[in-house]
Amino acid sequence: MTVIDANRMNEIEARYPEYFHRSFRQRFGGLMILIATLLYSLYAVWFFDLPKLFAEAHWERVGIYLSQWVSYDVQPEFRIEDDGSIDIRYPRFSPLGDNPHPDWLVNNPDGSITVSISGTSRTVTVSKSQTIVTAHGISVPVDVSSGAPKVVGPVPGWMTVYDDNVLADLGFAGNVSISVDRVKIRKRFIGWANFIFDTQSSFFDKPVGEVVGLIVSGPRIKPDQSNLSLAFDDIWNNSEWQHGDVWTKLFQTIVMAFLGTLLGSLTAFPLAFLAARNITPNRLLNQILKRFFDFLRSVDMLIWALFLTRAFGPGPLAGSGAIFLTETGTLGKLYSEGLENIDNKPREGIKSTGAQPVLVQRYGIMPQIVPVIVSQTLYQWESNVRGATIIGAVGAGGIGLKLWEAMRTNANWENVAYMVILILIVVFLFDAASNALRHRLMGTKTH
Repeated sequence: MTVIDANRMNEIEARYPEYFHRSFRQRFGGLMILIATLLYSLYAVWFFDLPKLFAEAHWERVGIYLSQWVSYDVQPEFRIEDDGSIDIRYPRFSPLGDNPHPDWLVNNPDGSITVSISGTSRTVTVSKSQTIVTAHGISVPVDVSSGAPKVVGPVPGWMTVYDDNVLADLGFAGNVSISVDRVKIRKRFIGWANFIFDTQSSFFDKPVGEVVGLIVSGPRIKPDQSNLSLAFDDIWNNSEWQHGDVWTKLFQTIVMAFLGTLLGSLTAFPLAFLAARNITPNRLLNQILKRFFDFLRSVDMLIWALFLTRAFGPGPLAGSGAIFLTETGTLGKLYSEGLENIDNKPREGIKSTGAQPVLVQRYGIMPQIVPVIVSQTLYQWESNVRGATIIGAVGAGGIGLKLWEAMRTNANWENVAYMVILILIVVFLFDAASNALRHRLMGTKTH
């Protein structure tokens, strides 16, 4: 065991003062940051009134919206006529078509109609005098023969009685609204209705095998058009899902991102050489260009899109212009900073040979800066694919506008899900392509 005397200890302290004589900031800096973070978190909770916000939030709507993303409903209405007959009606543009005969609706011998909401566990039987709702293991009759619907017996928790109607909530499967002269049923199905062919298509409601047979070798449905061409037209012009319009708008979004990023990089590249202090020794010009870059990128892409839609009208031109202006500022700053951080020795060596300025830049600077330019440009291009979706919502064209229109109706959430999935796929593909291209050009391996 080695014993260190006082002189040796003083010598060590003098040699390594940063370890033995630490400042107050060095000793308590981490603790102060932790305390400041906690205090700021408490302030944020108070400022935004988070307890009240969470208490008053409509959390039940989350489940409703999510269920509408992956399902659709059919809403038959049963009208009880004066002669006791029951007239079945469907809303206009019903997913079942103009003349539906679903197998979950059964006409009984006594004139009543039984609707299966969810198998045999949740059913509704409609007759001229009463409606029987079966759910959660019990059957609840509702008398509709008098002036107002009346529940016979105790009212279960999933049923609500109003003055002129009775509402039965059957969960995700649907609901039933019962009044004296009509019964409205909402029956929910998992999936996307008529995603391939809409109700107006000649292939609507046909089995897959029959559709394939018609396309491959069946007789022509329209004499002047092949079945394959007709099927493609029906899919592309699907009135409910609007595949043609959605894919066209998606392509517009990709073109907007590519064109805006390309023009921004081409504009920023020469300006960056003028803004870099070590390339262009003119302080006034350097500062003017750097402040110009700051101005372009400080105005958000969304704001530029609003300005340009006022100038050029709604459309992809405004979106491409917004991306171009933002990327000129962002890439100009990144390129100029990359130029200012290069090693000047290769440039000085080439300059000492008497080479022309263009050759000095080409062989002394470009090999060092190209990896930075490629990496940053590809990253911005990938990011702008997402950004182009957002600015489309303010009228700059692309799928963003289509997505916003579907969300505003508050009813076409399955269409919203469809477009969101397409956007995610495009972003993932561009992310993978950008990473692969970046690693290939920079000579690194992906893991």
